[in-house]
Amino acid sequence: MSDSGAGPGSGSGRGKSSGAGSGSGSGSGSGSGSGSGSVAGAGTDGTSRGPHPRLRLSETLHQPVRFSMVAALAAADQLDFKDLRDAVQVTDSALSKQISTLEAAGFVTVSKGFVGKRPRTSLKLTPEGRAAWTAHLAVLREIAAG
Repeated sequence: MSDSGAGPGSGSGRGKSSGAGSGSGSGSGSGSGSGSGSVAGAGTDGTSRGPHPRLRLSETLHQPVRFSMVAALAAADQLDFKDLRDAVQVTDSALSKQISTLEAAGFVTVSKGFVGKRPRTSLKLTPEGRAAWTAHLAVLREIAAG
């Protein structure tokens, strides 16, 4: 399994990586667009069913480290790099890589500044990131409910 966030057939993962939370927030947040109903299927009992909810999961948020990062950021207004690193228990380089992915997806903003003479990097969820997180959790709950 790759950590790139790319799903099968999605190329680099940049265009389709945000899954259920993509878009400007004007829709219901329940799918990835007008083509989301094209994966029709039938239940084993012969009843007609729509696509499985897992197809609406965000590929970007599904990766465990990014999932943990966004969970921590959703619980706080803003976190410093060091605090986020410690919360998700990864190395600086692993965190930096995942921050780049979340930033490219438009899910986080990164602010660099100084506290005294010490550099400080802070992260915050964007409104799109928070919407994607909320939608991702809703799909997980739907799957868990059966």
